Amino acid sequence: MTSSSDRTAHLAVYDTFADWETGHTTAHLAQNGYTVRTVGLTREPVTTMGGLRIQPDLALDELRPQDSALLILTGATGWDAGDALAPFARAARGFLDAGVPVAAICGATAGLAREGLLDGRTHTSAVSFYLAATGYAGGSRYVDADAVTDGGAAGGGGLITAGPTEPVAFAREVFGLLGVYGPEKLDAWYRLFHDSDASAYEVLQGE
Repeated sequence: MTSSSDRTAHLAVYDTFADWETGHTTAHLAQNGYTVRTVGLTREPVTTMGGLRIQPDLALDELRPQDSALLILTGATGWDAGDALAPFARAARGFLDAGVPVAAICGATAGLAREGLLDGRTHTSAVSFYLAATGYAGGSRYVDADAVTDGGAAGGGGLITAGPTEPVAFAREVFGLLGVYGPEKLDAWYRLFHDSDASAYEVLQGE
């Protein structure tokens, strides 16, 4: 029997949250039976980089890995401007330790690097020297790719990372990790939204 936690994805939100980086991910999760809940440092509204106001569904101290299928972290100026967003990186550690996946894009990858979460996991980001500037010890595990999934060690959750220009590839990795689409439809979804391949639409429709 599928529990609600198996179908709930949590999206971290904070001021200057990069709206466009998870649009594909959250929209298609919602269209495929997932509930997307937003998590802020508190329940106070935040303003995205695009000027939108978001009222978080819950505060970070209310978030529990066992209630979630995935934690999503996006870019924001706060990742490189002090420690204000560090609590979200610590939450990511709790998720991974509990065997629940984490997906991080753009500046959130630097937050995970500072938390030490990329030292032993295959990962990517905007460019290698962006992460190197954090002083982390995972440079040898960096992969120059649009998006990367590290399946996680035994007992650990999978980790998805991507650079800021790859929201579609980021979504593809999320859907693959969660099993939202099978291999054929996943490939078709990516070709449709990344390559504008209209022929992929029929595959997605099951024709």
